[in-house]
Parts: sequence; structure tokens; C-alpha cells
Amino acid sequence: MKERALRNKTITLTEEERGFLEKEIVLPNKIIRLNDISNKIVLGNTLEVLPLLPKAFIDLLIVDPPYNLSKDYHGNKFKESSEKEYEEYIDLWLSALLPALKDNASIYVCCDWKSSQAIYTVLSKYFMIQNRITWQREKGRGAQSNWKNGMEDIWFATLSKNYYFNVEAVKIKRKVLAPYKQDGKPKDWEETPEGNFRLTHPSNFWDDISIPYWSMPENTDHPTQKPEKLIAKLILASSKEGDFVFDPFLGSGTTAVVAQKLGRLFSGIEQNLEYCLLGQKRLNIAQKSPDIQGYNGVFWERNTKIPNNKKTFE
Repeated sequence: MKERALRNKTITLTEEERGFLEKEIVLPNKIIRLNDISNKIVLGNTLEVLPLLPKAFIDLLIVDPPYNLSKDYHGNKFKESSEKEYEEYIDLWLSALLPALKDNASIYVCCDWKSSQAIYTVLSKYFMIQNRITWQREKGRGAQSNWKNGMEDIWFATLSKNYYFNVEAVKIKRKVLAPYKQDGKPKDWEETPEGNFRLTHPSNFWDDISIPYWSMPENTDHPTQKPEKLIAKLILASSKEGDFVFDPFLGSGTTAVVAQKLGRLFSGIEQNLEYCLLGQKRLNIAQKSPDIQGYNGVFWERNTKIPNNKKTFE
């Protein structure tokens, strides 16, 4: 057990918690009914569980698969392979997910610069590629003989031209340094005691995201945990309240937690029991504390003090 500083907010598990949290996890051993997994975390190997899923129930698919890197996920080790082998691995789970998608479904797939091309190659076989989002990670050690890796990609694709996208739900509030006035009044910006702000359309480059760290209440010990703010953008843009959001590589539960906070149905698969339990604990916490750091109806820039709130959000 790690010894942590008193101000460390990282979510951990006690032995007592493990006992009752495990009872809330789904263990599939036959064809799954939708009611069995709605708003639940499924423990299992993704490739084994996917054939058991119901047909045509997913509105939004969010996928954060293992990148093509050798990494230890709490005892489950993923080994780096050739690009061809990695493409074959992607095709295995992606093709298996197709029957579970609705005709107007959208998909977002996370990747790094090394796996981005492979993801695009396989994704374009089955989907219409709409865009590539690049987001700034702003975390990690510097490199001595290369550039620090400070970016990741997310491929956005749809099954057809008929898909849902709500740009109004994902506008970002930016501070205006040189506000423009017309007839002496603010034009396209808002004057407040905290400063001057403008709601802007989001681009496919995001520089307002912070990776979870020890002082953030969403943080866990998962080595590749995605920020709630990042996932919130995907869910708000590409789903409606009541839609079903699915994540076949759930990790410590971020997609499920954010979907719950935003009023969506959800489910996800994770093969590591420890991460399933962390995800379930986060879901239980979210029932009492539905806040998403950096979002209060609109998204704010990193290191912005949100008006009428004593905290500084990132």
C-alpha cells in the first residue's frame, strides 16, 4: 500500500469496499440482455464478451484501447507488436463491435502518434472518418534525445452521414484580451466582474485539458486514465440525454462515470477486477458529486477560476 500525502485525493480501495463493490459488477457467461448491463460495468476479456452483446443498442462508442506500447495494466501486460499485427488486433475488436451499433452511431477512438495511423487505417474500413482531434496532454517527463510527447489523437467517425452532433453543447469560454465593441457595447463577448469572456466554437485542437493527478478528486492509479473533461466533450457533442454510451476498454471507469453525470445510459468492459472496482466506486461517488472539473454548462480554459466558484478549475 502506497503512503500518500494528506492532500492526495487519489481514489483507492479498502478490503471492505472490494467486497461490496464486487457484487455490483456484471460477470457475463451467456448472451447478455440489455437490462443486464445498462448502467453496469462488465468484468471480462473484451474479445470474449463482445459476441455476447445485444444487437444495435449503442448510440455512442468511445474506445481507449491499449496503444501499441509494452505496458503493465495492474498485472495485465500488453506487448508492443509490429504495425501489421497491431492493425489485426484493432480489426478483431472493431469488427466485433459493429453488430452492437445503431445505424446512426458515432465512434471516437483514442490513440497516440505511433498508433494513430493504424487506427485510421482500420477505422476507415468500416466507418466514415469525420475528423481527427488532437489534444494537449501537458504531463510527462521530458526526453533527452527526442521531443517530449505532449499530444494524443482521437479519431471521430460515424457509420453513416446521418449522425448526431451538438456543437452548442461543447463551446468553450475563453477570456477576451482585446474585446471589440460596437456602438460602445460588447460584440460577441460578455463583460463580467471576473473579466471579459467569449463563447467560441470548438476546433479539433484542444489545449484546455489536464491529465488527472494526485490533487484531483477523479484521479486513480490507472496508468493511462483519461480526464473526465475530455470524455465529457465527446459525450455532449455526440449523444443526447438517455442515449447509450459504450466503452469496450473501460479502464478505471471514466467513460461510465461521465456518462452517468451527464444523464446517459452506459456500460463498459474491463478485464482487470481492480479497475472495475475503482470504476464502480467512482460511479457511487458520482451519484453524490456529479461535478466535472472544468465544466459548468460550458467548458473553460485550463487554469481558469470559474465565476461564483471558490475553486480553481483546470
